[in-house]
Amino acid sequence: MTEHPYGYIKEDKIYLKGFLGQEDRVIGEVKEDEASTIRYFEDRYETIKQKVENLKKDIEENQNKGSFLMKLIHLKNALMSYDGLGDFPALIRELEEQEAYLEEIIQSNRQKNLEIKKALIEEADAIKNSTDWKEASEAFKELKLKWLKTGPVEKEVQDEIEKKFQDILDIFYGNRKNYFDGLALQAEQNIKVYESLLEQAREAHDLPDAKTAFEISKKIQKQWKASGRVPAAKRQPIWDEFSKLNNRIFSRFKRVSQNTPSLSPGLVIKKIEKLATEMKGLSKGKIDDTKLAQAKRLQAEWKKLPPKKPRNAQQSIGSFVFFSEIVFEKSFLDKLCHSKYPDFDSKDPDEQVTIKSGLLKDLIARDQRELNTVKENTENFRTQESDFDQMMRRKIAAHKRKVDVKNHILKELTNN
Repeated sequence: MTEHPYGYIKEDKIYLKGFLGQEDRVIGEVKEDEASTIRYFEDRYETIKQKVENLKKDIEENQNKGSFLMKLIHLKNALMSYDGLGDFPALIRELEEQEAYLEEIIQSNRQKNLEIKKALIEEADAIKNSTDWKEASEAFKELKLKWLKTGPVEKEVQDEIEKKFQDILDIFYGNRKNYFDGLALQAEQNIKVYESLLEQAREAHDLPDAKTAFEISKKIQKQWKASGRVPAAKRQPIWDEFSKLNNRIFSRFKRVSQNTPSLSPGLVIKKIEKLATEMKGLSKGKIDDTKLAQAKRLQAEWKKLPPKKPRNAQQSIGSFVFFSEIVFEKSFLDKLCHSKYPDFDSKDPDEQVTIKSGLLKDLIARDQRELNTVKENTENFRTQESDFDQMMRRKIAAHKRKVDVKNHILKELTNN
């Protein structure tokens, strides 16, 4: 048997002598020879010894020393079963000294943490009943952050201290929730007021008497200003329609007040038919500055007519709009030709027709693409809202009329 200060070799097995109540135990076998086997296990001891030294150095150099406690305990436990030859009790004593040192620091830190958390509880308690919700919420946000950054306290008081802080948080956030729940409830009641005012605006808008409608409009606008607060997202759509209706009511009242007594429906129809006939006459042939001025005069007269026109005049109304667009489209086409061809007036009449026809066909193709796009969008985004459907129908009709106007001009050009 070969002896070693901390172990021995027996029957080709190497033993570590027992320490701290442990019995001798086998840590390996002799491989090549006894000397090299002993050196191997002495080197393993030096390796674990270096780990102990490194840990001691880390503890010494780092500010947060308490964070190394668990690592130290794990290393100390590992020494009891580590395979090596050396003075393990000495290493364990070193680690126990470090453990006692860390426990003292941790104990001191936990006391400081307790003092910090008590101070945070006092700060929170002082503002728990604040109704300055924005400022107090920011303050509580900071307090919670400081609380989380503060380390643990002694386990005996941990639950008590946490409960005190949480109870204060519950009071503040409970009060805040009750306040905003109350606001939300009030807002729901206020929104009903706005909806009622909007309905009154709709009814006033449809009244035949402009003065009565105007008086109602003034009253409900005053009520609107005095109504309570509502979230902007809910209030804005109501306001958009409300203001539009009241603007129309005011415009009608102003127009009626300034104009002569309103025409009877029969006279309005005759006036519409007369304007449509005159506009149709202007639309024929070439449009010069004189015709353009006359067309603008007819449009000015049209604007003086009542906004709500008799149903029996729908055909004449459509005729006026259609031939008005022909006049201005012809004027635009003429300017476009002169812009692209400065010598346009000196060209042969047939060549002028060819140029205008080519430009018209390009414009028709563009307008047709736009019309197709609008139709596709209408199909893709169809909703249950009648206002949206009505708006899209008007938009499609406007695009279709643009195509029809250009086709009418093209047909007139090619037939001459």
